[in-house]
Amino acid sequence: MGRKELSPIQLAWRKFLKNRIAVFGLGVIITFLLIAVLGPLIRLDSSPKANQQKLELARKKPGFSAEFLRVPKQYLEERSLLKGIFFGFLPSYTEIPIYQYELKGDSIIAEKYTGDQPNNGEIVKYSSENFSEFEISNIIVKKRFLLGTDRYGRDLLSRLMAGTWISFTVGIISILISLFIGISLGSIAAYFGGKIDELIMWMINVIWSIPTLLFVIAMTLALGKGLWQVFVAVGLTMWVEVARVVRGQVMSTKQMEFVEAGRSFGFKNARIIFRHILPNVTGPIVVISASNFAAAILIEAGLSFLGFGAQPPQATWGKMISEHKGYIITGDAYLAIFPGIAICLLVLSFVLVGNGLRDAFDTKGVKNLSL
Repeated sequence: MGRKELSPIQLAWRKFLKNRIAVFGLGVIITFLLIAVLGPLIRLDSSPKANQQKLELARKKPGFSAEFLRVPKQYLEERSLLKGIFFGFLPSYTEIPIYQYELKGDSIIAEKYTGDQPNNGEIVKYSSENFSEFEISNIIVKKRFLLGTDRYGRDLLSRLMAGTWISFTVGIISILISLFIGISLGSIAAYFGGKIDELIMWMINVIWSIPTLLFVIAMTLALGKGLWQVFVAVGLTMWVEVARVVRGQVMSTKQMEFVEAGRSFGFKNARIIFRHILPNVTGPIVVISASNFAAAILIEAGLSFLGFGAQPPQATWGKMISEHKGYIITGDAYLAIFPGIAICLLVLSFVLVGNGLRDAFDTKGVKNLSL
């Protein structure tokens, strides 16, 4: 059987899979992505933004468990499965933390949990008529908070999982914005040259000279605080790197014969750029996108920490650190450490994948691989 030559993408992918550290990083990214996509389906707190607050459960240690009395709501808002995955499911009952309970006839007598020792909670009585459609196992439930609760009594693990969605959304949208602007301006500057190149390079150098975080803060102050403002602000600060890389690649690629052949056939400049030149500079674009994704996560976390990012009660890792930074010197330091670990792990994974892609697209290292 003859040897079959592989395409450059196949060669790069084969070499990437041989890099165990990069594959590990990719596995971590896929895991975080699944958490972001599945969202409320796998969280302990499946409510919108994982924002069920129980102040009596505030700052409980990891592994803490409590029993809850579920009181069905009279009026329920219907929400489709797709909408629930993206925005969370509205609970069909009110959960009341209880310290202990007992059944007496057709009633449930429970003592509300206060978090104090001794408990001394209010004694409440609920008639079983309120639970006619439920079994006792669905009325009294026990929940275990694997990572404990935050200062507002919310499940910390659910908040971390909800924050994953924000990090990936900001990363994806800001990268798309930066790629659209950077690829367009970088390819136009390199292909046409002359005054157009000088003007675009002047724009790149001006924006490049402004500190990224200060520029993003200025953008958010001008556009307002919110989630979409973060998308735009981060995307508008990251296109310069893409433009510089694309410009350099296009300047070297446009001298090749297939570009001259396209011109001789009368192809339009747009067709030559986007259909013939850019597909040949995909490797560097993919590599810089991976590193920019990591930078976007850090910038979003920094903005949320400073109060310029997504606003409460939206769960963001940076805001979680900001809310609990005062506990660093106490026994509850994990409240700020856990979201910090999540940021470090996801950013490190994108850096590892970026390094792996850089090595994989090195043609000197893959030119001899074939099947």
